[in-house]
Amino acid sequence: MNTIAQQQFDQMIDRHFRFEAEDDVDGVLSTMADDVEHDVVGSATGPLHGRQAARGFYDALFADLSGEKVTPVRRYYGPDFVVDESLWEGTATGTPFGIPGAGKRLSFRLLHIFDMAPDGKIKRENVWLDFASITQQLTAPSAA
Repeated sequence: MNTIAQQQFDQMIDRHFRFEAEDDVDGVLSTMADDVEHDVVGSATGPLHGRQAARGFYDALFADLSGEKVTPVRRYYGPDFVVDESLWEGTATGTPFGIPGAGKRLSFRLLHIFDMAPDGKIKRENVWLDFASITQQLTAPSAA
């Protein structure tokens, strides 16, 4: 993989994550191709197709989770894809993934597989969340 393509991919993905951290739905969507496939594995919606379908997911996500920090762990690159492993930290303000958050602190690992379009935008976003960790943290009794 050439360095220019890797830098282009990094810039777009970092921009995507920054918009997510800012709860900026329009910003997030601007990083995606018009015909993006957005697939959060385990989500009740299944894979979504197109920016408008992805908008609904992000509207709900930002209402349910307040992200404070995403720590990159590692990235792997191919000619038209990136695999990104990160640690997400924040607060469950709503009902993320159908589980009442009750304002609990939350931290979980996530893995993104991004297929990149020739123009550098995200063509497919495949997200794997540590649902076991999310469930454990949100259903554990609160400390008094």
